[in-house]
Amino acid sequence: MIYTVTFNPAIDYVVKTQAIVLGSVNRADSEQIYFGGKGINVSAVLAELGVRSKALGFTAGFTGEAIEQGVEAMGIDADFVRLKSGNSRINVKIRAAEETELNGQGPDIDDEALSELFSKLDSLMDGDTLILAGSIPNSLPDDVYERILGMLSDRDIRTVVDAAGELLLRVLKYKPFLIKPNDHELGELFGVNISTYDGVVEYAVKLQSMGARNVLVSMAGSGAILLCENGRLIKCGACSGTVRNSVGAGDSMLAGFVAGSADNDLDYALKLGTACGGATAFSDGLARKELIDELFKQLRTI
Repeated sequence: MIYTVTFNPAIDYVVKTQAIVLGSVNRADSEQIYFGGKGINVSAVLAELGVRSKALGFTAGFTGEAIEQGVEAMGIDADFVRLKSGNSRINVKIRAAEETELNGQGPDIDDEALSELFSKLDSLMDGDTLILAGSIPNSLPDDVYERILGMLSDRDIRTVVDAAGELLLRVLKYKPFLIKPNDHELGELFGVNISTYDGVVEYAVKLQSMGARNVLVSMAGSGAILLCENGRLIKCGACSGTVRNSVGAGDSMLAGFVAGSADNDLDYALKLGTACGGATAFSDGLARKELIDELFKQLRTI
């Protein structure tokens, strides 16, 4: 079973308009509502690929109830911890001449609720996959990823971490199966500006030497590279298309890679991940199977 964890799920309210005039009433040309958060996005694309997963995390209030119902409607097994107070956040994403976001803060998560999540995670067994994606709310300890991987370190679980900064660096000692920084995040981890393919490879090797088994680095229009556990380097070009959406493309790539790596064919996994990321980038919402299949045919690995 694949498990995803979203510590701070959200309702994404996406508004399209021609322009935003500050201090005035602005009217939408169109609007959509999505149920998301990085882990939920991963689960949604897995469902689109026909792969079952269970979504864990925290929800609160009437917005939390809507998120749970929306996740279940996507064919995902929702097993969230319900918080006693507060409301799950709403993120407002305005798509005009420039893209603007206003993301909610989300509810506080107390020790009792965190312990309940840990109890759910303690049920994971050998052969399961756990995906930890995104930042953590201020109400949680900053070592929560580290504590989760430490608790599960004596089991044969494929752990996947998509996080930035210290949140990622702290878990490398637990040898996660996969980490997925983009090229900008990779540079930030080491305080450098990475502008070349060779630079991406150099610092991916550093992350592997620190404990990561496989390192997947997305490079937007330049494609992606995968540094495999055995030292092999695989490169995949980017998909061709018109970018319409910047939300969830990285999560979609992660979902495609995890789904594609089930039989340890990492060339196939990299191509499927790249196709899923492109399918989301070229759509108004998350990737759909028809476009994923179309884009997959474009791709080659070297």
